[in-house]
Amino acid sequence: MAIVISHFNKDLFLYKIDYISNLFLRANVGVSYFFILSGFIMIIAYHKKDKIDYLEFYKNRFARIYPLYMLGLLLYFMTRYEMFDWYKLVLYGLGIQSWIPGEAMILNFPGWSISVEFFFYLLFPFLYNYFYAKKNKMIWVFAIGLWLITQVFSNLYPVYGAYEGPHTKSHEFLYYFPFWHLNEFLIGNLAGIFFVRNYKQKNYDRQVIAVFLLILVSLMFVPLFYHNGLMALLFVPAILFISANNGRVSKFFSLKPLEYLGEISYGIYITHIPVLYLVRAFLKWQEYTFSIDIVFVIYIIVMLFSSAVFYQFIEKPMRDLLRKIHFAKR
Repeated sequence: MAIVISHFNKDLFLYKIDYISNLFLRANVGVSYFFILSGFIMIIAYHKKDKIDYLEFYKNRFARIYPLYMLGLLLYFMTRYEMFDWYKLVLYGLGIQSWIPGEAMILNFPGWSISVEFFFYLLFPFLYNYFYAKKNKMIWVFAIGLWLITQVFSNLYPVYGAYEGPHTKSHEFLYYFPFWHLNEFLIGNLAGIFFVRNYKQKNYDRQVIAVFLLILVSLMFVPLFYHNGLMALLFVPAILFISANNGRVSKFFSLKPLEYLGEISYGIYITHIPVLYLVRAFLKWQEYTFSIDIVFVIYIIVMLFSSAVFYQFIEKPMRDLLRKIHFAKR
């Protein structure tokens, strides 16, 4: 929701509230949380398996992600039909737009992060079968080394590289290129392995909280580039703590309305831009004139309702249908 608000008009009343406004102005860092959490969840979902079947895994990921990914594109063209371009359509459809600086934000631009996720999903069965399942510790060395290299590059590139400012090819290379986010997914994998091995130990929560608070304080005083995995220092302890909690935090997030918001959250993320364009087009067509704050309230209501409809009648049915497909084994 912070990302949704960050893509709305900056004249919104929320941007006029001290401290809260910073949450939305820097909401793009939340994508790092998404990538780390994605890696964490992959381990939680598969850690009991001896081996992952490649085709079965790809089929399930395709069924989970692709229907709404393409729905977002169709909704986008309803108000931006003049943006139709076969080249961009192919890039978006194949999920490779983030690999090409200058094209990462084409069409339904939140899709750039799904393009990065496709890269992670492509690698995960290999990583699991040859490293995680076999408890090969070299992956720990590689992941931490890649994280360190990425942090050095991300902080030096804007200073010594060919960085040309926001909304340029060099900007997209720094922010959206999939390889610079691989460390986040791998760190999430390692966090998942740590969690399944240790969360039942005594004083687990206290250890994680202590690390969380120490890192939180340190990051407040270090002006570094947060976008390509540095926030793993903060996000990983947060994920570990929340996942192990069985008290008030767990009960709060287990409330049915919040659970349902979690279920429809992918639909919210991938369709919020085209839905915003549709709401604006409708209000303009009807010649309604509202303050920016009233438009925001209308938009949030429409977006939540439409995301619930997409979840119930498109995402779930298509996911169940596609998962029933069986591949013939030789």
